[in-house]
Amino acid sequence: MSDTAVTTRKRIAVITGASSGMGREFVLALDKQQQFDELWLIARRRDKLESLAAETRAPIRAISLDLGVQTEIDKYKALLEAENPDVRVLVNAAGFGKFKAFTDLTLEEQLAMIDLNDKALVSMTYLTLPYMREGSCIYQLGSLSSFQPVPYINVYGASKAFVLSFSRALNKELQKQKRGIKVMAVCPGWVSTDFFDRAVVDNDTIVYYNRFYTAEAVIRRALKDMKRGRDVSICGFPVRTQVLATKHLPHGIVMEIWCKQQKK
Repeated sequence: MSDTAVTTRKRIAVITGASSGMGREFVLALDKQQQFDELWLIARRRDKLESLAAETRAPIRAISLDLGVQTEIDKYKALLEAENPDVRVLVNAAGFGKFKAFTDLTLEEQLAMIDLNDKALVSMTYLTLPYMREGSCIYQLGSLSSFQPVPYINVYGASKAFVLSFSRALNKELQKQKRGIKVMAVCPGWVSTDFFDRAVVDNDTIVYYNRFYTAEAVIRRALKDMKRGRDVSICGFPVRTQVLATKHLPHGIVMEIWCKQQKK
């Protein structure tokens, strides 16, 4: 593609889960950090997306999609084909968790987590990559639970382990292909967002949360780590210490410690 063709394409960022929580904070942080012709904001609630227009420098495009449904992802594919944008940043922040024993959640709830946290993330990444060029980057929202098995957050934790493994491997592939596109998994501990409005089924399953971080702090660290060329971003020295411990302790011991913290 010629330089002239590139310059005539809209320079955009695509952020999923943009209506609240980590996704919303990514919108605000990226808008301050870079110049975009347009921000493509994806979530189910169009009204919440449109409300961000008053807070960003770049124009927004509010795209109401339920990424847990394949036909909705197909609409995104069609939009890319029609617009042919220059995607400088992709943020896959859409996702949800449920805190409950595996057998106490419905099968539909378990599969919905996998559909949104993993299948949608892979689909968005695959569909967007052809519209990215050297210097572009992808932020994939993982979790501290990416690094260890987590009883009572079973499927959610496993879905985030997938995000970590997929993101790191894809980052290495793109390096080997000399594409100049960076992929990084953002793996925070507990973050104070409305994620918990959906995740907390009752007050008995998860009772110990140690410390919370703000979404702003997590994203500020993520933006710095992307510039540093890292493939994983972990906010907070205590969380990084915990991740280091999970690499050296048998996972059986790690899970026992977790269960004792949760009084199981």
